[in-house]
Amino acid sequence: MIVKEKIQESGHWYTKDGAPAYTVEGKTGVRNTTLRDARKLGLLPSVTTINGMLSKAGLDTWKQQQVLLAALTLPRLPDEPEQEWLARVMQDSKATGREAAERGTAIHAIIEGYFDQVYMPEKPPYLDSIDKALRDAFGEQLWLSEKSFGHPLGFGGKCDLMAVNGFVVDFKTKETDLDKVDVYFEHEMQLAAYREGLGVPTARCAIVFVNGKTNQVKLIEVQEDKLKNGWECFQHLLSVYQIKNGI
Repeated sequence: MIVKEKIQESGHWYTKDGAPAYTVEGKTGVRNTTLRDARKLGLLPSVTTINGMLSKAGLDTWKQQQVLLAALTLPRLPDEPEQEWLARVMQDSKATGREAAERGTAIHAIIEGYFDQVYMPEKPPYLDSIDKALRDAFGEQLWLSEKSFGHPLGFGGKCDLMAVNGFVVDFKTKETDLDKVDVYFEHEMQLAAYREGLGVPTARCAIVFVNGKTNQVKLIEVQEDKLKNGWECFQHLLSVYQIKNGI
């Protein structure tokens, strides 16, 4: 039995018809879907999972910096075994990333609720900025949030926002000045795979960066040549994933 979960994409798996399958019913209750489950149930890995195979130099450097900062602020205790100290440093170094991820998840949920027309007693100012950025870039559109899919090539996914007229948008949360942000190669692959998976292979695509602290919003549209290149590269990466994992 496949158990569907609406928001928390913990397992990054989908059925062939595009239904999220992030958890399964195990012997002791509901748990996250594993690769073994996916093989048994014929599930599809997500675009995010496929792209996760790529090394992210900027993110790796940031993680290393967090470990160094944690080591500086958490001196080794008297008689503390080295492995225990290292474990404590590693755990502390991940706290900042976890907190940022939780804030990002909360912002995504608010944006999803807004486009699903869920009542909000207090509307964060960045929602109006998102509306304006989308109108300025694409005009008035009928937007659909959290549209999921399964693709015959063997991957699935869920898009933050799409318009039936052929537009695909993904939101990224940042806690830095958005004037300095830019689209990465992995974003180009992600959007290219989304538009193929959603059946709109010529859709215009954009990343919308959102800073929930400053309410700053920045939309960057990805050019067509970048999307075509991203799709070609994604297909190769998908093949590597499928061969490596026997799925």
